[in-house]
Amino acid sequence: MNLADIKKLHQKKYRQSFGHYLVEGEHLILELQKAATRQPALEASKLYVTGAYEHWHSPFRTHAISDRQMAQLADTRTPQGILAVVPMPERPAEPVPGEKAIYLHEVQDPGNLGTILRTLAWFGGFRCLLSPGSVDPFNPKVVRASMGALFHVPLETDVDLASLPDRYHSLACLDLNGGSMASQAFRQHDCYLFGNEARGVPREALDQLQAVPYSIHGQGQIESLNLASAVNMCTYELMRDL
Repeated sequence: MNLADIKKLHQKKYRQSFGHYLVEGEHLILELQKAATRQPALEASKLYVTGAYEHWHSPFRTHAISDRQMAQLADTRTPQGILAVVPMPERPAEPVPGEKAIYLHEVQDPGNLGTILRTLAWFGGFRCLLSPGSVDPFNPKVVRASMGALFHVPLETDVDLASLPDRYHSLACLDLNGGSMASQAFRQHDCYLFGNEARGVPREALDQLQAVPYSIHGQGQIESLNLASAVNMCTYELMRDL
């Protein structure tokens, strides 16, 4: 892949066409190298560095480029000078016993998705499922917001809502009039559904899926929580005292 092709990876259609995405910055490269020790497919990543990182130790094939070339490839305004071209996963990791799924329906905000992935990676034991129409998890903004969590969370894209009952015995969702999230029953489900930032999950779909509703009870004056905050609270509750 030449530099002109790498620059195209800022666009989803080219990421899908070339089967690669960009990872930028020192912290993310360190996380990528850590993940590559357990995921052999990541060893095919290629590293591009400016003079500031010419002595960087990496298991990846490394190419030296100029500051000007790095500025053309990078997504940030002031690039650090280190960037990797990473192969997209061919398939998600197989589920493991006890794993729970977090399903995100048409999530649109890259920052929300990146933050959610960080939370799932922190606790471990979660799989992230994205519906059709969701933000691309390999979007540079999502990659940066995930702070490397993207490499550590099993991730599936274009998962249709209607397919969930065939995979999971029991589904749960959030609702203003649901049961207590602190109850033991909340922990017994296999898959937890969260909706689009503005529209949520369609009510008719939830009824058809027979998703059990739960609530995050608050005493403030606003009507709703940020999506990432809601997922964070739910995953903490699921892992509490385990």
